[in-house]
Amino acid sequence: MTLKQIRTILEESDRIGTVQEIYFEGGEPFLFYPVMVEGIRLAKNMGFRAGIVSNGYWSTCVEDAKLWLGPLAELGISDLSISDDTLHFGDRNDSPAKCALAAAKALGLPTASISKAKPQVQDGPDIGLGKGTPEISGGIKLRGRAVEKFAEGLPTRKCEELNSCPYEDLVDPKRVHVDSYGTVQICQGISMGNCWETPLSELVRDYDSQKHPICGPLVRGGPIGLVEEYGLTLEDEYVDECHLCYAARLALIDKFPEYLAPRQVYGLE
Repeated sequence: MTLKQIRTILEESDRIGTVQEIYFEGGEPFLFYPVMVEGIRLAKNMGFRAGIVSNGYWSTCVEDAKLWLGPLAELGISDLSISDDTLHFGDRNDSPAKCALAAAKALGLPTASISKAKPQVQDGPDIGLGKGTPEISGGIKLRGRAVEKFAEGLPTRKCEELNSCPYEDLVDPKRVHVDSYGTVQICQGISMGNCWETPLSELVRDYDSQKHPICGPLVRGGPIGLVEEYGLTLEDEYVDECHLCYAARLALIDKFPEYLAPRQVYGLE
């Protein structure tokens, strides 16, 4: 994403009037370090709080990590969230994430660790008649590559039980993700439009979940509602709501390419 595009997004965010925070995420924003730093400077100068989400690959040691983070400390970013888990770095005690977190702490930067794990099955709460429905730990949502890597072997539920979206507010979104293609995503792979074609402030202003061909059915009936709305033939059971929703959207992507974007989220390009 160019600085010109970042300026456009920031100006449009200001026009919306309710945006308070701008996060630079990815992918990996540190791959474009100079543009990221200048983008944060622009956001701060416009009165936004600015944060970063990174996997910390750039942090080869604490001393070097301070060089990367020094300019960000001077800018006064509000949050640096680092993926610090075995999925990224195994069990290393000297992982790049741990070095980055140590450097950030030394510089007084507000930090947070993002820790995910391979999904594991555990007993549900005891309901007095034995153990309840098995629960899945790990914090990973079964979308995109996570479906390919983790869904196999996990317990499934009947599709009719998957009748709500427990993770995103699709009626009144509190956040959107704008990618380098201009796609304004309400949830990963669900688009309200392209901000290089229609200004971001207009997309947000004109968004109506009930008129959206994907969000409307999800609001009314969850993932199974999306399946039934379009008469899809899928499996009878899925692991959870995200798993069924992703499968339904993948089946619909050629019917609604404008609203199910970018295709990269679905592993298609």
